[in-house]
Amino acid sequence: MVEIVTRSRDAGAYAALIAGQVDPRMARLFSARGVTSAHELDYGMTSLLPPAQLAHIDAAACLLADAIVAKKKLLIVADYDADGATACAVGMRALRAMGAVVDYVVPDRFKYGYGLTPEIVALAAEKNPDIIITVDNGIASVDGVAEANRRGIQVVVTDHHLPGDALPDATVIVNPNQRGDNFGSKNLAGVGVIFYVMLALRALLRDRGHFSDSSKMPAPNLADLLDLVALGTVADVVWLDHNNRILVEQGLARIRAGRMSAGIRAILQVGGRDYRKVSTYDMGFVVGPRLNAAGRLEDMSLGIACLLANNDATALNLAAKLDELNRERRAIESDMKDEALISLAEIDVGLRFSLSIFEPNWHQGVVGILASRIREKYHRPVIAFASDGDGNLKGSGRSIQGLHMRDALDLVTKRYPGIVTKFGGHAMAAGLTIPQTALADFASAFEAVVRNLLSPTDLKERIETDGLLRANELTFDFVQLLESQIWGQGFAAPSFTGEFKVVEQHVVGEKHLKLKLSLDGTVFEAMRFGSPDALNTSIGAVFRPSINEFRGNTTLQLMLDHTI
Repeated sequence: MVEIVTRSRDAGAYAALIAGQVDPRMARLFSARGVTSAHELDYGMTSLLPPAQLAHIDAAACLLADAIVAKKKLLIVADYDADGATACAVGMRALRAMGAVVDYVVPDRFKYGYGLTPEIVALAAEKNPDIIITVDNGIASVDGVAEANRRGIQVVVTDHHLPGDALPDATVIVNPNQRGDNFGSKNLAGVGVIFYVMLALRALLRDRGHFSDSSKMPAPNLADLLDLVALGTVADVVWLDHNNRILVEQGLARIRAGRMSAGIRAILQVGGRDYRKVSTYDMGFVVGPRLNAAGRLEDMSLGIACLLANNDATALNLAAKLDELNRERRAIESDMKDEALISLAEIDVGLRFSLSIFEPNWHQGVVGILASRIREKYHRPVIAFASDGDGNLKGSGRSIQGLHMRDALDLVTKRYPGIVTKFGGHAMAAGLTIPQTALADFASAFEAVVRNLLSPTDLKERIETDGLLRANELTFDFVQLLESQIWGQGFAAPSFTGEFKVVEQHVVGEKHLKLKLSLDGTVFEAMRFGSPDALNTSIGAVFRPSINEFRGNTTLQLMLDHTI
């Protein structure tokens, strides 16, 4: 049974927002999301946290500035997801614009795995770099950094993942989550971290006169990279605190104004989205998945090439290939989900606190999405595994509120030594490797740890809403105001509850329900995606209002998330 709760609103914060001239309807929503002042709704660049707050960022800027002047070879080692791809593109574009000799490599996840491993260092060494810069990885790469040091290659780690017990012996580490770092936002994505490093580098080079008139090199406008920063931040599903909302809002504003990279323009085009109305939804569910498809099924070099393309024709050709890969990914995901559900039907999921699932034919690059889908259905922490072909299983985990996935895996390694070969990640998502022969032992160990950390109440799905919304409140201007805001992880898009009469309903696209619903005597169009089953004549529903444009007509439409 799903529990539906209304978000609590801080009365003091609500009053402060009203006093700050915030629309009362929005103040109600913002105060329920932890916003305490109108300043937290100021998304101008002047409100961005200063780079100097990041520990060791000055040292990183100094090292890179000296390297640029000395014409040393820099090499970016990227991660294979959307955050890593956008971080690589930001680093490449910014460093080139500042006169650096820079190249990049992106590991094939199926050959080299995650992070700066010794094998990746060997691959990177073929390009004879003086300095390796990691983006969206490196904080756990103790052995890889040691190998780089052995080869005489300096390493600058830029990452946002949680550190382990030991840090790599890098020349410089910039990571807001490392111990001793007092940066005001611990939620920067990898692309946000490298963007900050580039800001510090540009400032230092400017102070040194690198961009003087005599140098014939103007200081680059790094704000032009914010479309990439916005994409990586949203696609990596990091917490959208105030600082991240600034980065996302600024990036989206540039895209809407047509000031975006050719790659993002092309991916939006193949996804059938209008860049002038782009939203966080488009970044998270249209652009992000197409970019990620390259890293999931092949390697991310295709995605990075698209983001680095300097003309529309090249970008569109690459985006079309990404779109084709994404279609293939969806088909693979659908088959894997069907297999997982058949397997899970044989056990009593209600008695389990966690799910560890594996089929021999599952694709390594898609198990993360599969874990997300199974978690959504059963509201349990899920780890899905695929074989690497060498006797190991590569797992991808997705968690629920109340369980820190990386910390849970850390406990498994400490309480049950020898089961987990390596692991890393976040609170809500993590990756790991285990011997294939250890699957049953791991599943048992993980279940024991999760049982120790969660209660049965934690396994009960809760839907948070913003309470009752009446028909007279469902106006175009209010919904337009809602759609103009930055919503996402940790700053959830508003949803409401209501009691409806079902006026009409019919199935469209085989698995969706199109409806007309009466609320307080006013009839609204509505959609219920992914569930074609007929509804009763009277229903309670959790819904999100939206504006639907179809064949020149604009109407309010309610998106049903849950019905009672």
